[in-house]
Amino acid sequence: MATNLPTGLISHTRKVQSLYKRAVRNLESWHEYRDIFRYHATILRKRFDDNKQVDMITAKQLISEGEDELFSQIHYAPAKFPESPGGVAYEREVTPPDWVVDYWHPLEKAQYPEYFARREQRKKEFIKLWEQQYGKSTAGHH
Repeated sequence: MATNLPTGLISHTRKVQSLYKRAVRNLESWHEYRDIFRYHATILRKRFDDNKQVDMITAKQLISEGEDELFSQIHYAPAKFPESPGGVAYEREVTPPDWVVDYWHPLEKAQYPEYFARREQRKKEFIKLWEQQYGKSTAGHH
């Protein structure tokens, strides 16, 4: 299930902000050089600022036209942040599971004696809580 999809009602202000941000990101994709991008971004901002004080009916129409314009001018290969969905580094870093530390060499564990002493204590507490809640484990006793 996609968790980044909006649910419920979205305010007019939020729609305008979203449209503006997507339009600016689209400009970044089209313009490689920062100075050219800033020029076009300034023009875009002026277009938004010029329509701040319009009535709600006109505002809704402008948003609809803006969405259509953005759709027609969308970049064929939009730039993405590396860690964003679709980016080159998305979900690249794998967090190892906790049990991996149990297989460290004793010399590695000796470098962090307080941590491993506390870890062993917490493992015993976890086993005790597990047995209180679910009973003794019968695994391996067939």
